[in-house]
Amino acid sequence: METSTSLRIGIQKKGRLTDETVTLLKNIGLEFDGYKNRLMVRSRNFDVEILLIRDDDIPEYVQDGVCDIGFVGANVTAERDADVQVLLDLNFGHCHLSLAAPKSSDIRKVEDFQGKRVATSYPRLTRRFFESQGIDVEIITISGAVEITPALDVADAICDLVSTGSTLKANGLIELDTILESQTQLIQTSKSISQGKQDLIDKFLVRIQGQQAADESRYIMMNAPRASLEKISHIIPSLNSPTVLPLANPDMIAIHSVISIREFWVVMEKLKEAGATGIVMLPIQNMIL
Repeated sequence: METSTSLRIGIQKKGRLTDETVTLLKNIGLEFDGYKNRLMVRSRNFDVEILLIRDDDIPEYVQDGVCDIGFVGANVTAERDADVQVLLDLNFGHCHLSLAAPKSSDIRKVEDFQGKRVATSYPRLTRRFFESQGIDVEIITISGAVEITPALDVADAICDLVSTGSTLKANGLIELDTILESQTQLIQTSKSISQGKQDLIDKFLVRIQGQQAADESRYIMMNAPRASLEKISHIIPSLNSPTVLPLANPDMIAIHSVISIREFWVVMEKLKEAGATGIVMLPIQNMIL
């Protein structure tokens, strides 16, 4: 069993997930510098070292125990078929793996792919999908610029990662079907680790979950007639119960609570109808549940 207590984290060195991952690490209190031009950096205030590597390598490094945990897209972990534990979905880096074909082609549904050439950087996932559909295709593995292969007559269609769809449109392709939804995940090695490392992972998770809760919540304050307290308390889906404070006017109170950002716009009109005024919504830096 590994006896070192220093936690090693794998993150993407350069790419679409890098900045948001680094921002998350700093938001949960990790202090480190100079990550852009280095392979490894240590946190000054948390017993971790951050390994900056290719995203394609992260699942294997975590699987093999080179890294204890890693931040990586679900699409990469699935394609590598890595033996790891998924600890958390992190709600950034959203994308999906989709089938697409030229507008000028006769391919419009999954059945039309029979006997076609499909270019992709995700051969395992693509092959698995078509096998599950009982459709025989020729998989052409491409390391990059998959979207141009139909125009070059290298392939009849593609299976590629899509975020906004603008690249597909620019290359005259239409999206036909999604075979995998993806976002950034925190994964952990399945290999045995020391209790010291596991304790650090548990603390790390508490911080991330607190940050996630804060990102999805807002602190709200309002004034209201004292007689409206019971009605407003039922409107606000609070963590526990709202904080109620007296005001100079004995018939009025101040109400403070925490609410999901998604629910705020739904309940705002109901709060106004119940007599709430001066409604203020503030961001939350972090929150420990």
